[in-house]
Amino acid sequence: MSFSMLDVVSFICFIVCWVGYATFARRKAKTTNCVARCLHQHRVHWMNELITREVRVGEAALLANLERNITFFASTTMLVLAGVLTLFAQVPRLEAVIASIPYTAVPNDAMIQLKLSVLTFIFVMAFFQFTWSMRQYGFLNVMVGAAPIDLEGKNQNLKKYAKHMAVLQDRAAHSYNYGLRAYYFSMAVLCWFFHPVLFIGASLFVVYTLYRREFKSKAVVAITAGMQVLDEERALSVKDKS
Repeated sequence: MSFSMLDVVSFICFIVCWVGYATFARRKAKTTNCVARCLHQHRVHWMNELITREVRVGEAALLANLERNITFFASTTMLVLAGVLTLFAQVPRLEAVIASIPYTAVPNDAMIQLKLSVLTFIFVMAFFQFTWSMRQYGFLNVMVGAAPIDLEGKNQNLKKYAKHMAVLQDRAAHSYNYGLRAYYFSMAVLCWFFHPVLFIGASLFVVYTLYRREFKSKAVVAITAGMQVLDEERALSVKDKS
């Protein structure tokens, strides 16, 4: 197998980017406002409001919409996997196509099969994450169905129950996010078919894109501002009741 040192370095860079960013994002979210941190607060507010509502048709529709999005990606992942597995039978043709592109590294059958195997592994991981997210949303539906009603919102036990529902929804959303993250990094792996240097650049670009969207985007600013408004409203509501 013609496996150059540059290929080794590029693959190690890819792994470091993926694992490193996942670890960084998880730790930074504990102390910095970001999509994950702020949406968790929104979910806590949502579940607290759910407890006080007799009619929960709206919540059921919203949860069904979230599940529908995840189901779409889970189904799409199976189609992508089928396409990648089909390429294993077309390696010589794929090698000829890559070789015809200017400035690409010289391909060979073994390397192409290895790269296809990496893509297959990534999409299998994504499928597991999406299906686990779907199951957790199913568990959340059961908890929502079992949730008693507290019209005044003063029952402390039900507030704890609402927090547990928010945590479960948080875990489901994290699994969904991990699946999407696998899609992002699979785009970097595609660049490996052309050149290892391009693979390194694509891996770094994916990390930059994820960081900007999860920590520095305008969406984060809006979500954070909304969280602060809800916190102020809840504080005023508690003050009025007391």
